[in-house]
Amino acid sequence: MKEGRPAVRDGETKTENAEDTGARLSSLNSAIVKCRRCQRLVEWREKVAREKVARFSDWEYWGKPVPGFGDPGARLLIVGLAPAAHGANRTGRMFTGDKSGEWLHRTLHEFGFSNRENSSTADDGLELNDCYITAVARCAPPQNKLTKEEIENCRPFLQQEFRILPSVRVVVVLGKLAFDQVLKNLLKDKPAVRGERAVFKHGAVYHLNSTLTVIASYHPSQQNTFTGKLTRQMFESVFRKARAILMS
Repeated sequence: MKEGRPAVRDGETKTENAEDTGARLSSLNSAIVKCRRCQRLVEWREKVAREKVARFSDWEYWGKPVPGFGDPGARLLIVGLAPAAHGANRTGRMFTGDKSGEWLHRTLHEFGFSNRENSSTADDGLELNDCYITAVARCAPPQNKLTKEEIENCRPFLQQEFRILPSVRVVVVLGKLAFDQVLKNLLKDKPAVRGERAVFKHGAVYHLNSTLTVIASYHPSQQNTFTGKLTRQMFESVFRKARAILMS
């Protein structure tokens, strides 16, 4: 049985707290979907949505910024890099409809963080339990590469999610860029955690304070999984650590 979430303070009920958080996330996500700040990314995501690829020729692509999704009361936050051109840019939901998503959702289901072991569309009935998924950038970038300006333009969205989600205790970051950006946001550019330099390494665990922990993981991209740089065992070990922390 999973450990209960922290008690709500000041007389609020858990339901009221969740509803307030959900409303704030909904407002933020509406702003994310409307964003057109990065011209290069706007042009690319819309070009991909128009021209498509043969295997998805009958799809009506999302072609807009992709918001985060999940449980408003989540204690586990997962931060990726950006939507995939024919994954989330097509389906409209993070880690949905691509190989990286297959790896992630199978693992989340195994450790009790979701009700399904796969996810192919935004309306397939997937529900995250005690988990919220987001990313550093919300638009699919050409060649999966972002400029520093694009990262900074999107940074306020991630900062707001950190402020809105009240119960997060563990942040799993997928890839070095996500790792660097998460620490930049949470530590305000401080390079060390309790005197130890925070270096990206798969499986590394950094306790930022008594209630918040960051765990680093290689991204479950095809480049990493096909080459064996990231194995199922390695990926599962990250979420085993996350679950152990949440149960402690």
